[in-house]
Amino acid sequence: MWRRGARLEGVVLWSGLILAATLSIVGCGYQFTVEGSGPRIGGGHAAEGPPVRLALRTLQNKTFEPNLEFKYTRYLRQALQSAGSATIVEDDLSADFILDGAIVSVTLPSLAFSQAQTQESRVTVKVAVKVKHRKTGKVRWSQTGTNSAEFFVGASSTAGGGVSGLQFNRVLQDRALEQAGQGVAEDLADRFLSARDQGIFSNAPVKKSSASDLGGDDALVPSHNSNIFSPPNAPMP
Repeated sequence: MWRRGARLEGVVLWSGLILAATLSIVGCGYQFTVEGSGPRIGGGHAAEGPPVRLALRTLQNKTFEPNLEFKYTRYLRQALQSAGSATIVEDDLSADFILDGAIVSVTLPSLAFSQAQTQESRVTVKVAVKVKHRKTGKVRWSQTGTNSAEFFVGASSTAGGGVSGLQFNRVLQDRALEQAGQGVAEDLADRFLSARDQGIFSNAPVKKSSASDLGGDDALVPSHNSNIFSPPNAPMP
């Protein structure tokens, strides 16, 4: 009993000493703080400094895919706002910079075949954007992004509700187009954030860059060798 009591008293004594030492450190003014903006949810680095006041114009659609420009413009707006790199304004006069661009191409190569039809396809989209200063009209930044999404076709000849197999495959293709568009928008938004952190959109004079560094206006013109997707009413291969 005496040994147990002595051990208990020893534990209490050491606990008291540790508590007293901790209180003395706090009383002396020692503090532990974490600096920095911390990690960003979804990956990438957190935005630093004020966002760029940006007017986002509707992307041009240089493909035969209808209404794609409205979806992709919305994806780009959401990605820029999520990254915290830009404040989107509704009119050009309220902005410091203006972003415009184009959906350059939509390609649909086949990945797997059967004797009857294609079994697997991939949608690849290419989007080119540029940002110019509103007052000077000079292009400060331009990039071209590409993203792909795969989908399976011909799994069955018919689907529920009387929808034909061709129509069902079109639905799968539309979903792949949306997925690819969201991916390219996130990629361009990350690049925009990096450019802003490098001071490209600051009010200080910017060193003149070559067309190759900025991507050039030629990025908005589709290549003659690109396999641009055929009109939506055309039968799939």
